[in-house]
Amino acid sequence: MGGFFGTVSTKSCITDLFYGTDYNSHLGTKRGGMVTYSEEKGFIRSIHNLESTYFRTKFESDLGKFIGNAGIGIISDTDAQPIVIKSHLGRFAIVTVAKIANMDEVEEMLINQNMHFAELSSGTTNQTELIALLINQGKTFVEGIENVFNTIKGSCSMLILTEDGIIAARDKWGRTPIVLAKKDGAYAVSSESSSFPNLDYEIEKYLGPGEILKIYADKTVQLKAPQEGMQICSFLWVYYGFPTSCYEGINVEKVRFDSGFKMGQKDDSEVDCACGIPDSGVGMALGYAEGKGIPYHRAIAKYTPTWPRSFTPSNQEMRSLVAKMKLIPNRAMLNGKRLLFCDDSIVRGTQLRDNVKILYEYGAKEVHMRIACPPLIYACPFVGFSASKSILELITRRIIKELEGDENKNVEKYAQTGSPEYEKMVSIIAERFGLTSLKFNTIETLVEAIGLPKCKICTHCFDGSSHF
Repeated sequence: MGGFFGTVSTKSCITDLFYGTDYNSHLGTKRGGMVTYSEEKGFIRSIHNLESTYFRTKFESDLGKFIGNAGIGIISDTDAQPIVIKSHLGRFAIVTVAKIANMDEVEEMLINQNMHFAELSSGTTNQTELIALLINQGKTFVEGIENVFNTIKGSCSMLILTEDGIIAARDKWGRTPIVLAKKDGAYAVSSESSSFPNLDYEIEKYLGPGEILKIYADKTVQLKAPQEGMQICSFLWVYYGFPTSCYEGINVEKVRFDSGFKMGQKDDSEVDCACGIPDSGVGMALGYAEGKGIPYHRAIAKYTPTWPRSFTPSNQEMRSLVAKMKLIPNRAMLNGKRLLFCDDSIVRGTQLRDNVKILYEYGAKEVHMRIACPPLIYACPFVGFSASKSILELITRRIIKELEGDENKNVEKYAQTGSPEYEKMVSIIAERFGLTSLKFNTIETLVEAIGLPKCKICTHCFDGSSHF
């Protein structure tokens, strides 16, 4: 996926830009970049590979070269950014949080218009450069951004650093968020509201779907009003979001707690305690424990000093090993107990298999699993939350293929909670991983916990309901 931060200030913005960007580190693992603008030096840019280290360790030594009162930063799971452009719109730098599903089609269209691509990443087109070329087709930035929204399939939120401020544009359908905040002498925008508190910013507003805002040190100007329709990604609350962050004013941890609480109230399992798989399963487990009236125990602890991210290595076997290295079971807290674990989701199932195996080896009497969201049935064409290259990387589709002979046959029946096909698929997953019981949250419970109307939330990966 990815996350960005931008700020315009009456004084040097470098400290806020550095720390504000760093607060988006949980959203991406591939590239980090920052760019500032000053009248004396123009645009100053730095980009680093983050696949084996942290944003902070890569950029601390660069800070001395940045000067200016305005800047944007990015933590990206896609291409090297920011891109710096000189065009008829003037000089500008751009960062994007985007997934372009029709990349090849748009690329061919631009090449046929005698345009070229210079920012190749590993021999492939840099999607942020492609977005910049689409912007340059407009007579104004607003017209260019609308051209992006009307041309691409997928999603795109962006920050554009110009010579007199920052333009923030949220994805047309609001699939990814942008939050505006203010303090004395400065405005800032970010993907994560958790970027703001420790930098003394107060949230001003959540940009609406398709809204375009120009940000200065002392004011903001709305360049385009938001549209009414919205399809914000529900997986932000389930997995991606930092616990203290809010989207549409709705806190991540509260949604996780409430969904667990509702599940705990309805669940008839007999267990000794609830436990959370760190990190995103903890909030749900705390809610589950309170809803069911059982204690919360920390039977698994997360080890992060040398293993910050489970999805950093490009090789799936290495990713699985890193995921296993991060989670350390505590024999004293699980030996002889009927344990119920809460986790955010089951994608491939590799990590779940390893976790359950070692829990039994350490003396667990029973292992029950409760998942914060419904089964992931459909690949996401809108937000880059997975490195999956094939639909068959989803354990649900592999089971459907085993049962139906075709991973695409009767998919809608397997996505329907309570159907015979759904129940069969869930029972196979439970049996395959040695679980005493397995239950997934329903879409209805997840939507209720988020608190937005279903029509404003994208649940496509669960029910295939959203369209381009």
